[in-house]
This record gives sequence, C-alpha cells and structure tokens, in this order.
Amino acid sequence: MIAVVVGGAGLGVYALYGAGAAADDRTQNTSVSAGDQKPKVKTGPLSATEVTTTASTFLTSWQQGKVSAAAAATSDTKAAAALLTGWTKDAHLTGVTLTPGARTGDKVPFSVKATVAYKGLSKPLTYGSSLTVVRDTATGKPQVDWTASVVHPALKDGDTLVTGESGTPPIKAVDRDGGEITEDRYPSLGTVLDGLREKYGKKAGGKAGIELRVVRGKDAGSSESEDSDKTLVELSKGTPGTVRTTLDPALQAAAEAQVAKRARSSVVVLRPSTGEILAVANASHGFNTAFQGSLAPGSTMKVVTSSLLIEKGLASADKAHPCPKYFTYGGWKFQNDDKFEIKGGTFKASFARSCNTAFISQAGKLDNDSLTKQAQQVFGLSMNNWAIGVPSFDGSVPVQSAAQKAAELIGQGGVRMNPLNMASVSATVESGTFKQPYLVSPSVDNRTLATASRTMSSGTLSQLRELMAYTAGYGTAAEAMSGVSGNVGAKTGSAEVDGQKKPNGWFTAYRGDLAAAGVVQAGGHGGDTAGPIVAALLKLGG
Repeated sequence: MIAVVVGGAGLGVYALYGAGAAADDRTQNTSVSAGDQKPKVKTGPLSATEVTTTASTFLTSWQQGKVSAAAAATSDTKAAAALLTGWTKDAHLTGVTLTPGARTGDKVPFSVKATVAYKGLSKPLTYGSSLTVVRDTATGKPQVDWTASVVHPALKDGDTLVTGESGTPPIKAVDRDGGEITEDRYPSLGTVLDGLREKYGKKAGGKAGIELRVVRGKDAGSSESEDSDKTLVELSKGTPGTVRTTLDPALQAAAEAQVAKRARSSVVVLRPSTGEILAVANASHGFNTAFQGSLAPGSTMKVVTSSLLIEKGLASADKAHPCPKYFTYGGWKFQNDDKFEIKGGTFKASFARSCNTAFISQAGKLDNDSLTKQAQQVFGLSMNNWAIGVPSFDGSVPVQSAAQKAAELIGQGGVRMNPLNMASVSATVESGTFKQPYLVSPSVDNRTLATASRTMSSGTLSQLRELMAYTAGYGTAAEAMSGVSGNVGAKTGSAEVDGQKKPNGWFTAYRGDLAAAGVVQAGGHGGDTAGPIVAALLKLGG
C-alpha cells in the first residue's frame, strides 16, 4: 500500500511493508560471484518493494516538477521527458497532486488533480490513471513501463496535451430534421461529434474557444481515418457553427436502444438510393467500430463472392452446385458449420444455408485478384478513398493466394470490414449501383465521393437479389427477418476469431430504400445476435 503526505515544498511518498515483503526483497538481492566484482543482473518477478518504490519515485518527481528524475524512472526517458515537459509548458497544468492507490501486482493506479490555467482562465482537471512497473532486462532495475496513457488515459504514444485556442471552433451538429445532436441524447455519437468538429469546425463559421485537448500525433496530410483530437477541459466556450448531418432522429434513437441490449454490438443504417447514413450506434462508446472497425465479416462476404461467381459463370441461382461436408484447397481442409452437406442442391440453397464448401470449391477457378477486383470495381470497397465526413475505414480485400485466397471467399483470411461497409454491400444490391455512404452532404465542402468503376449486369443483379430474398425468407436469416415485409434481402455471417470462444455474429439486409448491417463481437451466430438488431431497424421504414 502507498500512502501520500502533501505538505511543505512537495510530496512525500512512503510505503508500509510486512515482513514477507522484506524477506522477499532479501531473496532477490543482487549477488557478486567469487573473483568477479561485476554484480549480476537481477532477474525474476518484481517484489512489492520494487514496484511501490519505483512508482513513488516517478510520481513524486512528476508532482515536484522534476522532469528529468521522473523520466529517468521510466523505460523511455526521451518520450517521458517530452510529454512531462509539455504537461507544464504546453498544457499549462499547475498545482498537480498525484495520489497512488493500492498496488495490484506490478500495477499501481493513481488519481490526478491539477488546474488548467491559461491567460486568466482556469478550471480543475481530475482523472484516474495507472502505471505498470517492469524490470529492465539490461540492468535488472525496476522502471515504469512508459506509455503516453500513463499521463492521461486518452493519450496514445505520439500524442500531446495542449491548452490554448482550440484548433477548430466548436460545432452544433444537427440531424436531417434540424434537431441538435448531443452525446447525452445519443451516447454512440461522441466520436462522431469529435470527427465532425475536426473536419468542419473551421468551415462552419464558428469561433474557437479555449480548451485543454489531446492533439493526435499525426502528419498534417494524414487521411481522415485517423483518430480525432479530443477536448478534455473547456475553459471558455467558442461560438459554434452548424453542421447538418444525414442522421434520422427516429432511427438513431432506435439504433441506440438496440445496441444497448447487446454487449459489443454495432449497427449502421443507410439509404441505398442516395448513400445517406441514417443511423450509427455502438454498444461501446470509446471506439466507433461501426465506422472504423476492421473485422473479418464471415459469410456476409458471400454476397460479394456470389456476384463474382455468377459473373464468371461459376454459379447460378437455380442450377445444381456442390456443397460437400469438406473441401481441401491450398493445404487447408475447409468444412461447413456442423459439417453439414447438401446433396443435389442448387447454389441458392447453398447461399441460403451458408455452405462454405460451395464457395471454397470454386477457388481454383479464380485468379488471385478476382475477389479484390470485384470488391473494388462493383462494391467500391478496399480502395481507401471514402470520404463520409468523419473518420472511417472502407474495408480491405487484399490479393491472396492458396488457402488464404479460398478463405477470403467466405469472409475470412485477410478480408476486413465493418457494419458501414457491409450495409453498403446490401445497399449496392438493393439499388443496383454503389453509392458511397456519407454522413455530411458533399455539397457542404465540395468533396468528391468515391465511385465504383462498373455495375453488375442486370442478370447478375437479379440473381443476387433472388439469393438474398430467399435467405431472408427461408434461409439462415429467416427467423430474424420474420415480420419484415416488402422487398427484402438478407445474409448472415459468423467469423471465427483466434482466442475467442464464440465467433463474431454478422447480419446484413435491406428492405425497400433502407439497408443495414450489424455485428456482435463474440456473440455467436449472426442470425441470433446481429439479426434482431438489424431487423428491428428495417421495420421502422422502407
């Protein structure tokens, strides 16, 4: 346990240890071998004394403004010195009080109290952080394992803390009906609001305020897929400019309610005819998985793969298609869920039941870049050129060979997507043409939206819609889509993840002029997990 005494010139930190800890220290003392005056490098687990003493040295030095001493107690003296120097010089933080908590193994939590003071303005700053003590393999000495998050949990390595005029004026984000969007009203939209402010703050006509913020360590020319700067304390409010989004208030509220029912769930709703994003929600609010996630999409990728196979003449909805229990390709033995097989079935039956081997069996007839080209040219994916208005990831379908090429056909291997990407896939099928999703109209800043270089033939499109409609009515998506009427189509997916007991559950679907996709990480089968979330939102319109 570490206790803190504050008084006089600075901070006094002392530790109380039992006899067991002291004895533990004695067993780990550095020894000197006979005839060799060089001490051996200490190895083995850290003692309680080493952890608490190292933590005390670092925290005491930091609080007293002794940057060199604090940095010397870490594993990266240069990076620590730079960030701790900026703590006073750039962030204008004064009167810091650091209070350690109870040690847990090699980790010591601590609370931070300070004052942000800038040009006659001041506000308190209070938060919790933690540090971990490790043993230097070269010297054997204990040291704080340096990472920027030690100074503040919102910091990543390379980030800095700055107080001053905000880099961008504040914004007032509004939905498509003019209603104000706030994080209190829509908890999922915190990261979206940060992104909107960074991109449109200077263009929306507002005036910057004074704030303490995290400035991300990125090049000026980096893409909008990078994390946005983050405001920690606002000393004075600026005058906001207004940014209108495409969000639908009813759908956004419903999406928030749906993801709240499922841990680690995310969903996106689009309008296929325009590409407008109508709703985006995540059960976890720290990272926007719906827009920026990079996850294997599992069998929802079979929508893209099917369009390829139909175009190449390797499959046809109502023609016979193999679906054996197993199929070996590139040295890997692939199988279906529960090792099922379909004897004498059609491709439509294989798609509806999500037969892996029906797709794997065609790998040898495809070029290594066939799926990559299909994703890029028809569905607008994997070209790193979407500009939706806030940070996003537009999917990745790398060129692969052998077993990895086969795995990509069923949404595994190197394929990576998020709900925004997979909602766009369904939207492309529903409308017949890829329209890049967007949250802010391109007319606001005259940006150019991504386009696809070609569309599917009418015959391919017709068959693809038939496959998805059949799956929604009679296949793995039928239970979730029960009660969703009208012109509908759907596809389920489950993506295995190493070290995860249950797969990520995926679901993508459309109904009329709505398309949506969702994922529930470590949730299990997509029809049971993400399916009900997507279906509930599709029922609200169409």
